[in-house]
Amino acid sequence: MEIKVNFLDKLRLEAKFDDFTVIADQPIRYKGDGSAPGPFDYFLASSALCAAYFVKLYCDTRNISTENIRLSQNNIVDPENRYRQVFKIQVELPQDISAHDRQGILRSIDRCTVKKAVQAGPEFVIEEVKNLDEDAQTLLTLKPSTDASTYIAGKDLPLEQTIANMSGVLANLGIKIEIASWRNIIPNVWSLHIRDAHSPMCFTNGKGSTKESALASALGEYIERLSNNHFYAGTYWGEDIANRAFVHYPNERWFKPGKNDALPTEILDEYCLKIFNPDGELRGSHLIDTNSGNAKRGICSLPFVRQSDGQTVYFPSNLIENLYVSNGMSAGNTLAEAQVQCLSEIFERAVKREILEGEITLPDVPQEVLTKYPGILAGIRGLEEQGFPVLVKDASLGGIYPVMCVTLMNPRTGGVFASFGAHPSLEVALERSLTELLQGRSLEGLNDLPPPTFASEAVTEPNNFVEHFIDSSGIVSWRFFSAKSDYDFVEWDFSGQGENSNAEEANTLFGILKDMGKESYVAVYEELGAIACRIIVPAYSEVYPIEDLVWDNTNKALLFREDILNLHSLDDVGLSALLERLENNELDEYGDIATLIGVEFDENTAWGQLTVLELKLLIHLSLKQFDEAHELVGAFLQYNDNTVERKLFYQALSATLEIYLDDDLLIEDYIANFRRMFGESRMDAVMGSVDGSVRFYGLTPTSINLEGLDRHHRMIDSYRKLHTARSRAAATGS
Repeated sequence: MEIKVNFLDKLRLEAKFDDFTVIADQPIRYKGDGSAPGPFDYFLASSALCAAYFVKLYCDTRNISTENIRLSQNNIVDPENRYRQVFKIQVELPQDISAHDRQGILRSIDRCTVKKAVQAGPEFVIEEVKNLDEDAQTLLTLKPSTDASTYIAGKDLPLEQTIANMSGVLANLGIKIEIASWRNIIPNVWSLHIRDAHSPMCFTNGKGSTKESALASALGEYIERLSNNHFYAGTYWGEDIANRAFVHYPNERWFKPGKNDALPTEILDEYCLKIFNPDGELRGSHLIDTNSGNAKRGICSLPFVRQSDGQTVYFPSNLIENLYVSNGMSAGNTLAEAQVQCLSEIFERAVKREILEGEITLPDVPQEVLTKYPGILAGIRGLEEQGFPVLVKDASLGGIYPVMCVTLMNPRTGGVFASFGAHPSLEVALERSLTELLQGRSLEGLNDLPPPTFASEAVTEPNNFVEHFIDSSGIVSWRFFSAKSDYDFVEWDFSGQGENSNAEEANTLFGILKDMGKESYVAVYEELGAIACRIIVPAYSEVYPIEDLVWDNTNKALLFREDILNLHSLDDVGLSALLERLENNELDEYGDIATLIGVEFDENTAWGQLTVLELKLLIHLSLKQFDEAHELVGAFLQYNDNTVERKLFYQALSATLEIYLDDDLLIEDYIANFRRMFGESRMDAVMGSVDGSVRFYGLTPTSINLEGLDRHHRMIDSYRKLHTARSRAAATGS
């Protein structure tokens, strides 16, 4: 994690990281003002808080109340060496906690991350740089030897060279990558979380059977998401980028809708139109680009090559964002390597969907087959030794598709997790299924899995597949666990041979789609210095329903974005018009405003917590529509999960509005005790909200120019780096 420090007045310091700011000072005896804890005090507190976190985690997963658990830490300083200290952590437990859980709580404290980092002895590197913001030296802690050459199936270059190349690409873009966490809970299963130090909203997870393969996986995913603009999907890029020569890519084209908002004739092809517009309901306005919001410019469209005949077909950027999310995109050492990964991912998700929605029972993989892969078997045994039964299934549906499945059961909670993996090699597909299980997860994280069900409608509900797509945590049918399988086991193999194995495999996978009657479209991106691609297979690789283009399009943000950002400057007419749109567009009242309009607010602010319901409430209040405001306050307090401060404000507001709406009550009779109950400053905000002197309490003013939104600007800074690289590549013709 990158922590930037600013020097304040006297000895005060300010540390900024993610969306947080921490102030440090020194005690008066050390010539400070004593206005904040000192740096070493924060260090001491961090280990105590970390220990308490692991106690809380242990207790929450076992429904043990922490109400009467107390924890303390003391540091005992060696009088002869003040840097040699003993940290004594003591915990007081209620009598009704069992002996087993007492030991479990003590063991959980022993897992404290701060403790382990201190015990391991961190290495400090102190250096001078010319410019902190421009220094893009990698923060990756894993630095494989350049002399080593570790080849794994699916990679056209050794892992060491792959990692070096990808790290170099990111450094050349000015992106400083840091590793936020490593996990290796069971043998031969590694995962890690990497992110942009400047814009931590840009992150990926990697997985593999070794540290190196997991890191290569994370870096590859990071580059694929940069190349395909996935990190910035749905985000408002601002008027500057919206009006540049290109918004997404130099080869994009913009097409104006036809008469009566008809689709431009230049987009899609006949095959796609039958799929995306079967009933003729899709209009040009549905496909306006969400990122730029530049409706006057037309429909931003990106070129893809149709695989059946090599013709170029233009797909609206809006359509891609709405339906495909991150499915079918990859980066690789070669185009063929990236294509194999893309196609494998498409098959993995499409076959997974067919199996889950069809409640298909898969055949077990025989033990004699599993013994061929001792590394995978060791990982499975590691899970079972931790108390998690594991089922290994052939998901090829009779040898047709290159897909495998590893399913974990949690007897402690009754939850299950079906993890799928795909690759032309059965071994690689099986390894991916296993590593996917624990990608970014702790064993405690497996306690949140949903239980199976016989309710078919819950399994086939479209949002269930979306949950499976996001993190495989959706619902699975009990029929999946029947001993009577719907297919026989097939020990399949679609892998290629020799130096051109990836090219052979890509052709094989494209061939499967062709035999299914599916058309494929490919876009290749090399402007950032790495090879990446996206493959679209209409009516097969979609994540969201096609009807979302008409009924739940992300560009509904354009109906609200400008007015919400300009909220403080709207007059009553503008506010009434905004309120009407909020009420008439079938929005989820508990959906967050940040997602609706595509703006990254600091999550710790009122903007970051703002929902559609609360915004409507505040507008009613500003318009002095107290009946409507009071009704929504009640809904907010009953269902909304917000900060304690925000809830207390609305509790005070609710009581105050009740008085204003009751002709027999006077605020003068209650205000003194309201101030005693809720505090002077909070009641000043409530009274000001009612009399109109305070508007939109807690929401700091901004505008369509995004003033004061540091988190969002950091995201846009990240995208500008890509835009600059693409402009440079277009100018040089490379």
